[in-house]
Amino acid sequence: MAEEKKRLQAYLAAAGLGSRRACEKLISSGRVKVNGNPAQLGQSVFPGDEILLDGKPVIHQEIKHYILLYKPRGYLSSMKDPEGRALAIDLLKDACPERVYNVGRLDQWSEGLLLFTNDGNLALKMVHPSNNLEKEYEVETDKDLPSDFKLRFENGVDIEGVRYTAKSVSVTGAKNARITLIEGKNREIRRVLEFFGLRALSLKRVRIGSLVIGNMQPGEYRKLCDAEIQSLQKSFKPNRGGSFNDSSN
Repeated sequence: MAEEKKRLQAYLAAAGLGSRRACEKLISSGRVKVNGNPAQLGQSVFPGDEILLDGKPVIHQEIKHYILLYKPRGYLSSMKDPEGRALAIDLLKDACPERVYNVGRLDQWSEGLLLFTNDGNLALKMVHPSNNLEKEYEVETDKDLPSDFKLRFENGVDIEGVRYTAKSVSVTGAKNARITLIEGKNREIRRVLEFFGLRALSLKRVRIGSLVIGNMQPGEYRKLCDAEIQSLQKSFKPNRGGSFNDSSN
């Protein structure tokens, strides 16, 4: 995920020299040189460039970031959108100096947990189907759930040649359920609800593996603690490749 070039202020911030704004001040004050020349605010640097602060080399080691966001309804799980719609990534502008990427997706009108990281190896393990990462959702429907909803979804429902199977379904009310998935198929819950003649009034992801939503509110984010990161890293098989773009809600 490393980019070939990077804005100088972002490079300095990632090297631990302060926020991007603080690093912009370092550049503007003339304390930074790139390849022997005074640095210019906004310029890009490339691998192999010599970057000095007060005459001393700036050593850059990419720091891994793991940020858990409560994505609100109405936000896209994309890095950019040609229509200019609200993006979940924009809620993390001040979260870290490095660029991070969402692991998997939540559709625009779903809410809940979405993990962002620049750790490509962990991200690929999380979305690889062989690792069976559990994702749990709270659902409220517009009409009562049928009596056989739990049994049929757990046994597998065939829709247009695709089989959708929940790991578990817990019916918590006439129109409410908690659904745990591991397959990560596109819009899985919504497609199954439509199959039963239902529509989701709300759909919230409350758990990704061992990561839980707790008391988080829409738009809030937090960095994972060391124990959470280690738990994720230890729970997967060796990486076999994959894609960041699973979408199971």
